[in-house]
Amino acid sequence: MQDQRRYMRANSQAQVEISHPSLGLVEFKAKDLSDGGVFVFLGNHIALPIGTLVKARIKRHTGVINEQPVDMQVVHHHSGGMGLMFV
Repeated sequence: MQDQRRYMRANSQAQVEISHPSLGLVEFKAKDLSDGGVFVFLGNHIALPIGTLVKARIKRHTGVINEQPVDMQVVHHHSGGMGLMFV
């Protein structure tokens, strides 16, 4: 499969707080983060369908990166996680 990434990814220890009516408010561990989005591990949660819009806040050990939730879209599922793109 050809790599279609536009942004450099950085490994991350961040937590991503995602809210969606079908999910409620759930916190996921991020695998990596880029200017285009984030990949989160699902744990025991079921992945949302591709194309689903969610609200997200990214938190690091030093505090919240974005105080106001931002819009993100589920763009893929892979290796026990899901990729979210900033919209």
